[in-house]
This record gives sequence, structure tokens and C-alpha cells, in this order.
Amino acid sequence: MTSILVVDDERGARMALEVPLRLSGYDVVAASGGREALALGQQKRFDVVLTDIYMPDILGLEVVREFRRFSPDTKVIAVTAQGSLDIALQAVEAGAFDFIAKPFNIDEVLALVKRAAQPPALAQPIEAPPDFSSSGLIGHSPQMVRAYKLTAHAARSQTTVLIEGESGTGKELIARAIHRHSARSKQPFTAVNCSALPETLLEAELFGYTKGSFTGAATDKAGLFESTDGGTLFLDELGTTSPSFQASLLRVLQEKEVRRIGAAVARPVDVRIIGATNRNLEELAERGEFRADLFYRLSVLVVPLPPLRERGAEDIALLAQHFLKKYGHELRVNTDVIELLARYAWPGNVRELENTIEHAVAVCNDGVITLNDLPRRILERAAAAPLLQPKTAAPTSLIDDRPALAELERRYIQLVLAENGGNKSRTAEILNIDRRTIYRYLEPALEPAGETGLPNLPDELVS
Repeated sequence: MTSILVVDDERGARMALEVPLRLSGYDVVAASGGREALALGQQKRFDVVLTDIYMPDILGLEVVREFRRFSPDTKVIAVTAQGSLDIALQAVEAGAFDFIAKPFNIDEVLALVKRAAQPPALAQPIEAPPDFSSSGLIGHSPQMVRAYKLTAHAARSQTTVLIEGESGTGKELIARAIHRHSARSKQPFTAVNCSALPETLLEAELFGYTKGSFTGAATDKAGLFESTDGGTLFLDELGTTSPSFQASLLRVLQEKEVRRIGAAVARPVDVRIIGATNRNLEELAERGEFRADLFYRLSVLVVPLPPLRERGAEDIALLAQHFLKKYGHELRVNTDVIELLARYAWPGNVRELENTIEHAVAVCNDGVITLNDLPRRILERAAAAPLLQPKTAAPTSLIDDRPALAELERRYIQLVLAENGGNKSRTAEILNIDRRTIYRYLEPALEPAGETGLPNLPDELVS
């Protein structure tokens, strides 16, 4: 039986993991802190460990590192309520198998545990990349946590990456984070907006050219592929490029070489491509408007970035405070301003929010940003709008959606009682509770009280 250690200093959080895992057939042990977890790990081998990050005695990242040291085959999954790219990267650096954020969907947790419990030949643990540091990305919504995890995976690999998202969602920030935390971090990072250049100029800039190859080519010139050799080339808005450019880019990806315009000989290059688009390349490929073979080559690892309107009020408030510190220094902001910002749909995404805060700082006179300092279009459109909520899938679970702690405890007692053949004394000893507590928690499932005044237990629970 797969053995699992659940580590969290909050009892409710432990139960929220421990009960469904045990109901799924796993052998589960719980620890109320990092020190207890490490002690248990020295006494018994665990297949999987789920550990909270922020605990008062020892941080979960230290638990990850220690288990990697004395039990390298154990898969450790980091759990935190403060999902961010920095935490995801630190968890990867420490050697975590994966990273999940609270609140979590228990079915997703069970699927992750099942994958972690696979034999070593089948499991795919995350290897630790070097020197992770601050990312500059803000937000804790489930969509952003997913993007952080994929970014961490991308940083430790050399594969081609495609970042999908509307304009202003932060695609270049993700690309820079991948490069900065990759093995290529000391080499050049070059960003190119493909929609900003005509086709001929784009090819000349990227591939280079030889003297006399076209009017104005007075000398030989190396392109950005050559000047970025060893580093990362970020190609934004690929959905706007021509079929001719797409064919040339596909050739570079396949052959690992580039031919200058007018040259007879190709030159080898070692460049990692990170593409980005605000259009659905798969749909474009299905309609014949984008090369399908190039799409498949680019989309080895896809990082989807959500629009700001789908990230919820909490992320909007965090971003607003971040930009206020950036532009306003000592300025304060009224709470009704933050509430109104959380109702606006932000068609321009994070970039529009940043511009809005910069505008408010510029027109603010008395040290406190009020509604009057916001652009009029935002005031008018947001006033009657509902509060934006994170876009999440409807939760599904092997147990009721988000049951109360008392219900989790009742089910846990039932489970332990059944495992001990209905012996209440043994169950009470294992759980460190008295028999009356067992009766109290089981009362809803019991028959009416008998002549003794005590509840009548079902036959299978009588000791």
C-alpha cells in the first residue's frame, strides 16, 4: 500500500487531505509540523509527502530538502496558500516533485498523488535548476498558480515554449522569468515583436543578410539568431507572421541553423525559442492560416496566461497595490477605489491597470487616491458591474464539496473504527480521544437511543 505523510500545522488543513486520501485507500500518517515530519521520515519510509510551506517550526521547503537528502526516492509535494512564481521556483529548486496551491480541488490532489506514487521509471520528478530569485509576477489566483508551475517546468528544460494570452497579460514577463531561471541565464535574451515589423525587415533582423542581397544592404550583417547564440529568443505575436516567415522559422527549429538572406551557406545556432501569441494558433492552423507543423513544433510546452478579468478581485487588488508602490511611493488609496477597480473588466489587462494607477498618482493632490483620481471611462463602466471572481472549474470530489471540519472528523473516525473492526476502545486510543467523543461524532448515523439512554450502534460498530 502506498504510504503518504501529510504535514501541516493547521488541523483542518491536515484533515482536508488526510481523510480523502485514506478513503482512497492510501496508508496516511499526519504530522503537525516540520520537525515531527522529519522525525517520522527517519523512522519510516514514505512514498509521497505533502507538506505545507509556511509552518512555525520548520518551513516546508526545508522539509523538501531534508527528504531529498535522506530519502531521495520519496516524492515531496509542496502545498501553500500563497501561490506565486517565486514559491513555485523555490519548491522546484529544493527538489519538490510538484507544487499545489490552496484552496485545492481534492480530485486534482488525488491525481497528483497517484502520479507521484508511480514507480520511478514512470514518474517524472522536477529536477532542480540553479539560482531562482524574484520573478516580478503578481497574483495568487488558480490560473496564475498554474502558469507559475508551467514556468518552473519550462525553466528547468530546454524545450520550445509557447505563451498564450491576450495583449497586456504579461507574456514577456513569463518569457524573461523562464530565461532568467534557466541554464541560459548568462547568455543573451532578445525580445522581438513580430507584428511591429514588415515581413522583409523582420526576416532581415532575425536571419541577417549579406552585402548586396537587397537594396540598402551595404555590408554583411548578423541577424538576431546569431547574436543571441546560446541564449533565448522571444518572438511575440507569432500569429501575425506570414507563411514565408513561418517556413523559415520552422527550418531554424528543425535544422538548428540559420541562413542569412543572400547567403549560400547556413550557420549553426544554439538558440532557445519562446513564442507568444494573443491569438489561438491551433484554430488558425485548423483554418489553414498558420502552419500546422510549426504550431506543433512551438507548442511542446504551452503556458496559458489568463486575462485579468478572470483572475478575480484579489489579484486585481494585489496588482493595484504593487503599482501604487511603484509609482506612488508614500501615497495611500481609499478602499472604495480598490473595490471599484475589482469591478472593472480590464480589456487592456495588467498593462491597462498599471496605466490607470500611474494616471491616478499623477493627478492625486492630497496624498490619498480617491475615485475622482481614476479615469472617467473606468468610473462609468465599473460603477454598476459585479465584483470579478476567479474563473475556476466546478469542483468535483470523492467527498462532498468542501465539507465542514466536523464532517471530515466524523468520516475519519468512522474509517478508523472500521479498520479496527468496530472496536471503540482501540479507536479512541489510536485517535487519542475518549469513547464519548466517538459516540458524539457518530450520532447522526446512529439509530435512536435505546433503553439505556445511549445511542444504539449498528452491529458492525459494536465492540
